[in-house]
Amino acid sequence: MTDFDATRAMFHLPDGVIYLDGNSLGPLPRAAAARVARSITDEWGEMLITGWNKAGWMDQPSRVGDRIGRLIGAPPGTVVMGDTLSVKVYQALASALEMRPGRRVILSDTGNFPSDLYMADGLCRTLGDGYCLRTVAPEEVAGAVDDTVAVTMLTEVDYRTGRLHDMADLTARAHAAGALAIWDLAHSAGAIPVDLTGAGADFAVGCTYKYLNSGPGGPAFIYVAPHHAEGVRPALSGWLGHEAPFAFDADYRPGRGIERMRVGTPPVLQLAALEAALDVWDMAEMADVRARSIELTEGFIAGVEAACPMLTLASPSDPHKRGSQVSFRHPEGYAIMQALIARGVIGDFRAPDILRFGFTPLYIGLDEVRAAMAILAEVMAGNLWDRPEYKTRARVT
Repeated sequence: MTDFDATRAMFHLPDGVIYLDGNSLGPLPRAAAARVARSITDEWGEMLITGWNKAGWMDQPSRVGDRIGRLIGAPPGTVVMGDTLSVKVYQALASALEMRPGRRVILSDTGNFPSDLYMADGLCRTLGDGYCLRTVAPEEVAGAVDDTVAVTMLTEVDYRTGRLHDMADLTARAHAAGALAIWDLAHSAGAIPVDLTGAGADFAVGCTYKYLNSGPGGPAFIYVAPHHAEGVRPALSGWLGHEAPFAFDADYRPGRGIERMRVGTPPVLQLAALEAALDVWDMAEMADVRARSIELTEGFIAGVEAACPMLTLASPSDPHKRGSQVSFRHPEGYAIMQALIARGVIGDFRAPDILRFGFTPLYIGLDEVRAAMAILAEVMAGNLWDRPEYKTRARVT
């Protein structure tokens, strides 16, 4: 059983704050500062460039990738770190399209994260020749997979509402139609049990600064199914994805397996922070995390619906059909969230009208959830959000 008191002690949580925004940016693991400082002083400072060998910097993306793989049902040697999530989405899409010559459609849903859709649309514009992005409502994806589709590109957990796609079912439908399946795990990895192997996913991508707590700008990851690994051609033929980078050949030869999906120089300091964060995950079992998440979110929904009838639940009511977040709608959602933040309850707002709350059992428990509900009820009952300063939108919402 996971000791959530022990995992909570591994995080720095500011006094007077109830942090319900780990689905956007995870808090600081206590060990991360020292781990990054060691990388700076003992490795970069003392080893200089020899750190690539002596400190294992060059192997870091694969080593950390294997630790991520444990959390998403991926076997060793199938996940590698680096770059941003948008770059990894582009890589997976371009490779998948090339693997399905003669098909021109990327299928996604209208609830997908805009950046994924932007990358898909941009790639289609670059390729021309009839390539297109087709989007349908989330509940219509299953019926929209046909023999024109080259690849489905779906985010497992909807970033606004927390709605959960059935990865195994939709992947099977894609394969039955001759298409490939790409899954974005930005709101899944570290939030819910994921089994890429069992679902038969072809590609998966994700970020690490949300539930995995790597810090702002933390590196992304990409997964390639083992049976594709030696045949997939990386569209971004980066130096570190070469079979022998230090041969300095003029011609590109892809590296072995997942190594070919590397692009540029690894973000060594961010990976060091992520390694410290993953040490906490070594103390946890995902089944326990999911069970506690459901307990927290069910309690939150029941309490808010009882005390704040003016808020409308935007998330699925069935806990098995949502991730580890809860969203409510209100026309003044932005101002309400600012009033909550001013009172120490940090969630976030997503346009046009969603108050979003993330539940991260590694450091959030029932006491915090009850306190957050009480503060939200107070804000709503007294219209405490109805102040000019709460209605002026900042650049980041």
